[in-house]
Amino acid sequence: MVYVIIVAAGRGSRFGADLPKQFCLLGDYPVLMHTAIRMGRCLPQAQMAIVLSEDYVQYWEKLCEQHGFVSPRVVIGGDTRWQSVKNAIEALSPADDDYVLIHDGVRPVVTTPMIRSIMDGLMTSAAVIPTIPVTDSLRHIEADGRSQAVDRSTLVAVQTPQAFRAEEIKRAYSLPYLPEFTDDASVYEAAGYGSPALVEGSPLNIKITHPRDIEVAALFMGIK
Repeated sequence: MVYVIIVAAGRGSRFGADLPKQFCLLGDYPVLMHTAIRMGRCLPQAQMAIVLSEDYVQYWEKLCEQHGFVSPRVVIGGDTRWQSVKNAIEALSPADDDYVLIHDGVRPVVTTPMIRSIMDGLMTSAAVIPTIPVTDSLRHIEADGRSQAVDRSTLVAVQTPQAFRAEEIKRAYSLPYLPEFTDDASVYEAAGYGSPALVEGSPLNIKITHPRDIEVAALFMGIK
């Protein structure tokens, strides 16, 4: 069995809108709805859950009623992304030999080829994350304010969904929180499992962070 956790409990403070970005309209539907629809099309047999802040559960229910959308199971999130994912894993309770994909609710342009690559990767690896090359020049800022160039050929940008065999990711999320947890792969590595396998991500799979990203996502999705 494959489980999909869509994390959408954040408040999107950097987005600068009255609503968290996952609820803002992308075309005729909220961003989060697009994300759930796309993931459902990519993995139609998967069991899906959406993680929301308790403050926005009723609002999401109203959005679903307004758009005639049947929501996946809703799980109440926590104060951190780590706590939100932990809550979802505990609520879904996957068997050890199941697989768990964890995806950002504000990445609505997830593609079928990328999901296929991730699932193929799970046939030989217990953990898989999608990445794309870094194309911008990078500089490291020193404590004194000076900077130096970084070799971007040694770096990749990490995307979601990140995928794991359930036994390992359940154990990883049973361990105490650490402030250096920035994504699920960092939680997995902290549990002593080593580095996840890397597969090719998609440049279309952007994370909506600023209002202009809505327009970019609409362009990628052919929404006018």
